[in-house]
Amino acid sequence: MCLITFAYQQHPEYSLIMVANRDEFYARPTLDMHFWENHPNVLAGKDLQQQGTWLGINKSGKLAAVTNFRDGKNIENNLKSRGALTRHFLTEAIPAKTYLQELATEGSLYGGFNLLLGDTTGLYYCSNKGALTKQITPGVYGLSNAYLDSHWPKVEAAKQGLARLIKSEFSIQSLAHLLHSEHQAADEDLPSTGISYEWEKQLSASFINTPSYGTRATTVLLQKNSGETQIAEFRFGPSGKVGEEHFALLMKPIG
Repeated sequence: MCLITFAYQQHPEYSLIMVANRDEFYARPTLDMHFWENHPNVLAGKDLQQQGTWLGINKSGKLAAVTNFRDGKNIENNLKSRGALTRHFLTEAIPAKTYLQELATEGSLYGGFNLLLGDTTGLYYCSNKGALTKQITPGVYGLSNAYLDSHWPKVEAAKQGLARLIKSEFSIQSLAHLLHSEHQAADEDLPSTGISYEWEKQLSASFINTPSYGTRATTVLLQKNSGETQIAEFRFGPSGKVGEEHFALLMKPIG
C-alpha cells in the first residue's frame, strides 16, 4: 500500500471514509480481497509471498493498513514482513493500544513501516522510523511512504481532493477516482528518498503504471456511524482495470 487518504469524523453520516492505493510488482502473487477461510471475520486481500495484507478489517471493529517507509539510502535486509503487522492485529484478540505498546519495543524487527490501526477505542498511527505514536483526532489525513501528512505532492492532492468531495454528493466510484491520476510531480517538488530520479518521478504519481510495477488495487471504505460498512476493491494490471468487487457488512464502528 503506497497512498492512503482518509476522513475521520468529518461527515455527518460517515464516521470513516478511506481511499487507498496498493502499489506492487505485478508478478507478486496476491489474493483479491476476501473473507479469510481460517479467520472468517477478517476481510482483506492477501500477499501470497509473505501471507500478510496491506489493508483489511475485522467485523469485531478493527482496521489495519500499512505502507512501507521508503529509504533508498539505508537498505534493510533480513527483517520481518510489514504485512505480518496487519495480519497479526486483524487475526488476534489484541486491543490497538496493547499492540502499539508491543510495537514500541518490537517495531525495529520489521522493515520500515507506517501503520494505521483502528478499533472501537479509536484510530491510531505509528511508525518504526522515529514518528511519535498518536491517536488520530478528527480530520482529513494522507499517508504514503513517509510520515503521516508529509508534504508530498500526491499526498497533498489526495487530501485536498477528499476534503472537497465529502462536502458534496459522492459515490464509491468518485472516491476511487481521487487516486487515479497519473500526473507526476514537477522535478522541484519531488521528495528525496534515496532512489533514482527516474523512480522518484514515476512514483510521484497517485496512480502508478510501469511495465512491471504499478497500482494493483484501489480500495474504498465507507463506514457509517452505525457501523454499516461498504468496501469496494478495484483491481488493475499493466494494461488497465481487470476487475472489481463490492462488500457490505455490519461491524462495530471504528473509534
